This record gives sequence, structure tokens and C-alpha cells, in this order.
Amino acid sequence: MIRNACTVAVLVCLAGLAAIAACSEPTNSSPHPAVTADGPDSTAVAAAKSYTYEVVRSFPHDTGAFTQGLAIEGDTLFESTGNYGQSTLRQVALQTGEVVRIRRLSSTIFGEGLALYDDKIIQLTWKSGVGFIYDRDTFELLRSVSYPGEGWGIAYDGERFIMSDGSPTLYFRDKVTFEETGRVLVRDGDAQVRNLNELEYVKDEIYANIWQEDRIARIDPETGRVTGWIDLEGLLESAGHEETGGTEDVLNGIAYDAAGDRLFVTGKWWPRLFQIRLVEAQGSPR
Repeated sequence: MIRNACTVAVLVCLAGLAAIAACSEPTNSSPHPAVTADGPDSTAVAAAKSYTYEVVRSFPHDTGAFTQGLAIEGDTLFESTGNYGQSTLRQVALQTGEVVRIRRLSSTIFGEGLALYDDKIIQLTWKSGVGFIYDRDTFELLRSVSYPGEGWGIAYDGERFIMSDGSPTLYFRDKVTFEETGRVLVRDGDAQVRNLNELEYVKDEIYANIWQEDRIARIDPETGRVTGWIDLEGLLESAGHEETGGTEDVLNGIAYDAAGDRLFVTGKWWPRLFQIRLVEAQGSPR
């Protein structure tokens, strides 16, 4: 009897444990639980969409401008050009390409990205570790800021600067102190995206030229995920430039006119600046 009683007790105990275990099973029994965008399972991240373009209009562009940074306000372009001994800050008339105002940098400085903010302009330099802040109307130098490493591209989202240095990382910086306030790693799926160059902030996304490629990445600033790729292959040839045999260099330079919802792109030493409209490619993920 004692043995039978113990057996019954053991069986009851085991049954109770089994019931507890059953109750503790997760309600979501999917073999592929959802993860955050930064988690290890990239299958939970939506694939980047693909875009091509339509040329709305094209405008003259100075073939002596090695474009590093570009911005627009109304029909006025602001442009930063590079190369030692040739680096400048420029104000340019959109319709004619005429340089209205120019400030030349020291021959020891290689100009890089540019952004407009408040009533000012900020211009980066490549290897000098210094950025220049100017009065937008007069190009008077107001002050300088410093940063480690290289400067490539810069954009302004209305509250802070976003900066690239050619790596897969974008850096957020305070607009007053220029101190780093955060950073994000840019990825397309599981692959890091390198050579992030000229930047522009467009409708809550970061647009980034990829150096030496005819592509622009559309990036979510919160996660660093590439949400779309803009393929601009053949853009310069669309203006018949293949017949002129020019010395143009790579695609670089993005400007967005928020008031008119107009997107402009150009390249280093390009003879034309293009206003384009994005077209979602057939078969692009939705």
C-alpha cells in the first residue's frame, strides 16, 4: 500500500508539473519570431525598394566645379567644390549656372560636404579635421568647428547635423557645439554600406551618394537601414554628353527643395545639373 500510495503521489506530482509547463508555453509558437531591425534575424527587415528616374529638366553646370556638396533654396544653389588649390564655396544661379558669389579656400584645404541651416552654411573639409560656418548672405566666416577623422558629406534635418566620413557609419552632431550626439550603422540587409559620400535630408530620410557608383541610397535615420536604391545609370548620357568627350567624374551632389518638392543631382565636373523625378522600378518589393 505504501508503495502504491507513493506511486500515486509521484504520478500526481508529475501531472502537475506537466500542467505548469504547458501553461508556461509562449502564446506565439511561430518558428520565426519577430525581431527588431537591429536584431540578428535580417529576414524580419523589409527588402530595399528600387527606383529609376525621369529627367524633369536640366540646367547648365560649371565643368570646373569638382562638386562635393550641394544645396538649394528657391532658385539659388549653394555648392562646395574640392581639390587642393581649387576648393571653393559658391552661390550659383540655378537657371544659368552662373557663379554669383565665390569664396576660395586655402590651397592646403580640400573642400567637402555642405549644408544650409538657419541663416548659415556649414562646409566640411576632407583631411583637415575642420569645418567652416559662414553667413549665408555674405559668405563671411563666422567660426570653425573641429572633428576627428575625415569629412565627406553633411546634411541638416532641422535639429542636428548628419555627417559621413566614407565609412558605413553616419554621425549625428549638435548644431551649436558640433559634438557627436549619436551614430548609426548603415546596412542593406546584413551588408554594411560603405563609401557614403554627399548627403541630403529628404522627407525624413537621408539620401546618400555612394562614391564611385551611379546609385543613391535612401536611409532610415533611426535604424540605418537602406529603404531604397535610386539607380542613376545613364543620367549624364541622357543629355547627349557621350558625344562631347568631357572629363566628367563620378556622380556627386544632391539638393532637395522642400518648398517645391524638387530633387536635383549632378556630378564632379559635370556640364549639367538635373532635376529628376523618382520612378519605382517594376518588381520592387512592397
